[in-house]
Amino acid sequence: MTCQPLPLPSFAATGSPARARTDLTSQRSTRRLAVTPKYGQGPRQVDVRYLWCGAADAPTLIVQGGISASRDVVALDGEQAPGWWQALVAAGGAIDLDRYRVLSIDWLTPAELGAGAVSSEDQADALAALLRALGIVQVHAFVGSSYGAMVALAFAARHPRAVDRLVLLAGAHRPHPLSTAQRSIQRNIVRLGQATGQADEALALARQLAMTTYRGSEEFSRRFGAAPEFRDGRFHFPVEDYLEHQGRRFVARFDADRFLALSESIDLHDVTPEQVPAPATLIGFPSDRLVPLTDLCELQRRLHGAATLEVVDSPYGHDAFLKEPAQLAPLLREALA
Repeated sequence: MTCQPLPLPSFAATGSPARARTDLTSQRSTRRLAVTPKYGQGPRQVDVRYLWCGAADAPTLIVQGGISASRDVVALDGEQAPGWWQALVAAGGAIDLDRYRVLSIDWLTPAELGAGAVSSEDQADALAALLRALGIVQVHAFVGSSYGAMVALAFAARHPRAVDRLVLLAGAHRPHPLSTAQRSIQRNIVRLGQATGQADEALALARQLAMTTYRGSEEFSRRFGAAPEFRDGRFHFPVEDYLEHQGRRFVARFDADRFLALSESIDLHDVTPEQVPAPATLIGFPSDRLVPLTDLCELQRRLHGAATLEVVDSPYGHDAFLKEPAQLAPLLREALA
């Protein structure tokens, strides 16, 4: 099974020209590995689900996304649904499957770890154990977005010899307290729903609230500035239909316990930047209200290894790492070169 050949994005020409794909391999599999959870009671055998895809015998890149991202960064042959970062991970793309193999895992949960909570360190240790099982001594880079960037920092601090460089998008060494406050409200909504037998409804509401933090004010102003419509006995504002749709979509693919655990894991995250020796490229967005640029400036200043900060202007807030492939492609190519 090989990676699905998709048309290259229009920005592919800004980097090296696309080449004929040769010797691409892919593996979607599961390994049982030993991990010692930070909030557990000693070593635990866990099933780590992963995707390993790209050029055979090429350097490996770890690519991880936010808490709702799966291991399916890119689609495989015969699959209709694209991977969550398909616009950037492709043969000849910014993360070039002709040059690299991409490794990604499904995030672990406390239930799988037999622990009271899951930490970014647990995810990092699971990835390190997987590298050993696959015979990979060092990855060329860890490319992490949002929660994935947090795990990348934990990985580089705990397993410094296992990674050559970091590429961190919209993620820092600690959560901002205001972002923690917003996520705490979301979790309390879900817990209230679980206690009252309305877990799905509560999860949908929590996701709706989350969308107001993921996206930027400029986008909401542009898309939802129309007048309200009176229907079903009350006024409905244009933004409500969008939020309700996002809530329904999330409930269809996520469960409440997984959301609670991974949301909490973001707020438990705390890495000392001075303990991260790998050189790093940081990418931030001025419209991101969850990970403000001031936090990335602090991270850049405190990292032990050399670090650069790239600022990408976008109306999409925290979700710009998903919505701005044309702007991100040259930055990723340069960071991985």
